[in-house]
Amino acid sequence: MTTLAGVHAVLPPHRYTQAELTAAFNKVCLGLDGNEALLARLHDNARVSSRHLVLPVEQYAALADFKESNDLFIAHAVQLGAAALTGALSRVGISPDEVDVVISTTITGIAVPSIEARIAQVVGLRPDVKRVPLFGLGCVAGVAGIARLHDYLVGHPDEVGALVSVELCSLTVQPDDHSVANLVASGLFGDGAAAVVAVGANRSEPGPRVRDSRSHLYPDSERVMGWDVGSGGLKIVLDAQVPSIVQQYLGHDIRSFLAANSLQVEDVDAWVSHPGGPKVIEAIEAELGLAGDPLELTWRSLDQIGNLSSSSVLHVLRDTLDKRTLTPGTPGMMMAMGPGFCSELVLLEW
Repeated sequence: MTTLAGVHAVLPPHRYTQAELTAAFNKVCLGLDGNEALLARLHDNARVSSRHLVLPVEQYAALADFKESNDLFIAHAVQLGAAALTGALSRVGISPDEVDVVISTTITGIAVPSIEARIAQVVGLRPDVKRVPLFGLGCVAGVAGIARLHDYLVGHPDEVGALVSVELCSLTVQPDDHSVANLVASGLFGDGAAAVVAVGANRSEPGPRVRDSRSHLYPDSERVMGWDVGSGGLKIVLDAQVPSIVQQYLGHDIRSFLAANSLQVEDVDAWVSHPGGPKVIEAIEAELGLAGDPLELTWRSLDQIGNLSSSSVLHVLRDTLDKRTLTPGTPGMMMAMGPGFCSELVLLEW
C-alpha cells in the first residue's frame, strides 16, 4: 500500500478576523446599493473566526483586472507551494531529487507552464520528474490528488510521489458581483497551501497507508459548484443544495465503500473531512450518525482558517497526524466533495 510519509501545510502571513474581512468586503465590493445586513448575516453563519490572505487586505481594492490578479496568483502560488513541498520533504527526510512524480492541484488561478513545473525549479526536483497538473476539481482535489498519487505508486512501488495544493481564493472574489453565492464565498474561503509526500509499497517510511479509493460523479449537478469564467475572472457558482446532496448520496457512498473493504462506519476512528461549510459538516455528521466529536479537527480548521478549497482537507490531515495518537491498524476515512458535482473517498490505515 502507498504510505503518506510527510504532510506539511502553510498559510500566507496576513491574518484577519472575520469582522475585519466583513468590513473590508463591505467597503470594497458592496458599494452604496449593497445589502450590508445580508452580508453580515452570511459571514456570521459561516462559523469562521479568522482567515489568512495572500495580500494585505487594503491592496485588494487596487487590483485592476483578472490579469493582475492572476499574475499575483502565479507568483504567490509558486512561493507557497514550494514552501509546502519543502516542508513535507523535510518532515520525512526525503530530498527533492528523490521525487519521481509530482501532482499539483489548484482552482484559483491559471498558469502555463503549470504550478508544479515552476515549483520544480525552485525546490530542485529532477529534470525528468513526471508532472501531473490537475485543474477544475476544486474542493475535492486534495482527496482526489492523494487517490491519483496512490494509483501511480501502485504501479511504481519503489518510487516517491508528491502532491502540492495551492489555493488563493481571495484573488477570485468579484467586486461587482452582489449575488448570494459571492457573498457566501467572501465569508467562507481563505488562502493556503499544503503538500503530501507519499512512497510506494517497497519503501519503509512510516505513516498512514492508502488501502483503497473511490470516486462518485452525481447526475444533473453541473451547476451546483464551479466557476463561470468571464472577462472579470472566475465568478463563483455555489448552490444551496450541497447539504441535500450529502444527505442524498454521501452516506450510502461511504457505507458501500467501507463494506467493500469489510468495514462499517463504527470501525472508522479517524475522519479526515474537508470543511466545506457548517451546513455541509452538520449534514455529514447527521447522515453518518457520528457519535462524539469525530469531526472536531474539521470544525477547528473551518473556524481558524476557513475553507481553503483543495488545500483544506490536507490541513486537516496534517492536524490529524500531529494532534491524534492512533493505534496501528486504525481505519481512517478522507473525504471531500466538489465541482462535478462529485465526491472522492480515500480509505486509510494507520
